[in-house]
Amino acid sequence: MVNFLRNSFLRYPVLQIERFTESERIFDVLKLSVPSLLGIFIFFTPIPHTTAIKEVCFYLSIFIVLLLLYRKKIDFSFTSPFTLPFALFVIWAFIGLFFALDKGNSIHDFRAHLLAYLCVYYLLINFFTSMRRLHILSWIIIISAASFSVGGLAYFYLILENPISKRFGFSEMMNIDLIGFVTIFAILLSLHLLRLENIVYRRVMLVVCLLGTSMATYLTMSRGSLVAACIALVAFFATRNKRLVVLLIIFSLIAVGTVPALKERFAPDRFLNDMRIGINLTTLEILKDYPITGIGFGMETYGNKNFIDLKKYHARVHPQYQLRGPLISAPHNSFADVAVRTGAVGLALFIVVYVVFVRLCWRIIRYGENDYIREWGICIMAAFIGVFVQQLFADGMFGPQAIVFYTILAMTTILWQMNAELENITTS
Repeated sequence: MVNFLRNSFLRYPVLQIERFTESERIFDVLKLSVPSLLGIFIFFTPIPHTTAIKEVCFYLSIFIVLLLLYRKKIDFSFTSPFTLPFALFVIWAFIGLFFALDKGNSIHDFRAHLLAYLCVYYLLINFFTSMRRLHILSWIIIISAASFSVGGLAYFYLILENPISKRFGFSEMMNIDLIGFVTIFAILLSLHLLRLENIVYRRVMLVVCLLGTSMATYLTMSRGSLVAACIALVAFFATRNKRLVVLLIIFSLIAVGTVPALKERFAPDRFLNDMRIGINLTTLEILKDYPITGIGFGMETYGNKNFIDLKKYHARVHPQYQLRGPLISAPHNSFADVAVRTGAVGLALFIVVYVVFVRLCWRIIRYGENDYIREWGICIMAAFIGVFVQQLFADGMFGPQAIVFYTILAMTTILWQMNAELENITTS
């Protein structure tokens, strides 16, 4: 079995494997363990009450990589179109630590969130560098999201006996508005792999997973998730099946106009009186007082009464948009969140990441060396659009939603790497 993995994943000839020394075999197993640990980490990312498993997999994979680098058994590259914008944003966030209102929380979140997510990104682009591994990563994401969805639905509606009319989602699992980050990404990957897979049982598995994640997305009744799903699906099918795109748009409009639950959620007055307007205007008032470096990278600073008086800032908001109930202690927009924590400069640097992605993915779609690469580019672009739309309605800068974001960036980088290799082969 180990020899099979070596031959399949590390591409060693069988005769070479048989001549390995014991030391080489140990390091060989360590090389195989890193993508395995990463796969386990990605799988458990949306699953609640698995923090210990995720922590062990994450830090153990980093330790193994450092050991392999120390023994010069692997090459580890930071070469990526995203490296420069990442570096600039990290430097600015680090500078902001000196001006943070809550330095302890900011230092913790800088390390435990920003640096950790970047570690995941660079581990992925160094250990999932082939199309085979990209497929494996996609399957892990799909099965993980399906397990999360089906398990959550069963618990929420069958065990807790909630009525089907109640919106799916609970604090022990994941906030309602954040579930779509996980499920929509998996839906798009499922649709893409359905086009690639020819084996019957795999196609059946994809359909089952697709049904589970689609149902979970719909039952959240999250406007951000549903709008993101529709726009992402339009982007996914736009160049493949224009008739399906038209039907999808018509079906969505009919559903919003006729299905009572959707009609109520998408009523114009619900948008005009949405509490997010008041939340975002309050965030803007805070940003006015901390325009350059923000309040600090710490995510808990915003709602901490010892550092930010939300009532004072909320009082500045036009009475029409002031909240009647208790104040919300976190921004409900990813870009507002980045802006208030790192200032206008930090937001500008973070937006550069998006600009680089659009440029890179467009080049993959437009100038990819073959249809296979280009089709993958379309899938990843659609997934990114889905995440971007949801980020306008919710905070996607931490937790599973952030892992989804950085995984999409990593998959884009992997496609860029593979396309560059094909270009070199073609020109040589």
